[in-house]
Amino acid sequence: MNETYNYQLPNLPKRTTKPREKGMTMVMDKGLSIREVEDFLATTQEYVDIVKLGFGTSIVTPRLQDKINLYKEAGIPVYFGGTLFEAFLIRNKLEDYMRLLDKFGITHAEVSDGSIEISEEEKCSYISKLAKDFTVLSEVGSKDAEKIIPPYKWIAMMKAELEAGAWKVIAEARESGTVGIFRKSGEVRSGLVEEILTQIPQEKILWEAPKKVQQVWFIELYGSNVSLGNIAPNEVIPLETLRIGLRGDTFNFFLNQE
Repeated sequence: MNETYNYQLPNLPKRTTKPREKGMTMVMDKGLSIREVEDFLATTQEYVDIVKLGFGTSIVTPRLQDKINLYKEAGIPVYFGGTLFEAFLIRNKLEDYMRLLDKFGITHAEVSDGSIEISEEEKCSYISKLAKDFTVLSEVGSKDAEKIIPPYKWIAMMKAELEAGAWKVIAEARESGTVGIFRKSGEVRSGLVEEILTQIPQEKILWEAPKKVQQVWFIELYGSNVSLGNIAPNEVIPLETLRIGLRGDTFNFFLNQE
């Protein structure tokens, strides 16, 4: 039995334990207060693997260092959203960005190009540069719903960025779950996902899946230990119950497994 559970129940799927390389849950913090972070960690610490301070929220969040310290004390790495990286980059301030990470004791960094146009070669050069000092997550996909990237390009970019030094590649969906690996309706681009997985190892991908129906889709196809991101803080416990078949949407997924 998982030691974090309050009582035993047979035939629950086996979850990976921290530190996880697969089955990760990445939470998007869009401006939680210190008190909210304390309350959040009191109930979810064992189920959260990494926290993203969404887009550019870190520049306006009060008591930022105190917040980062709370997560670090709980053993949860924190990183700034890729939009902030892009905001520094487009202003030719990459060195300032790296100094900022050092100042706040940030060990992870996201490299993305969802809002700016840079070549894949240039993006990989930034990944390699940052990977010398930080654990890099590289986001693949555009925030523009009109920009459809064919599967072969997704695969080529993911391969290149992993080879450049990325620890994980993030499949873009935004916090809305309506771009990248999803259609405007929120429906999964299932053919794209399946094709990506013919070339890229599952444990190297963190799928942004903010909506319950999207989380269910991934869990049904790829099991309890699929890595999911852009999870709202109040959805961490509900997601964990989805992962182990204790919510109606996934109730029958694991009943016949040993």
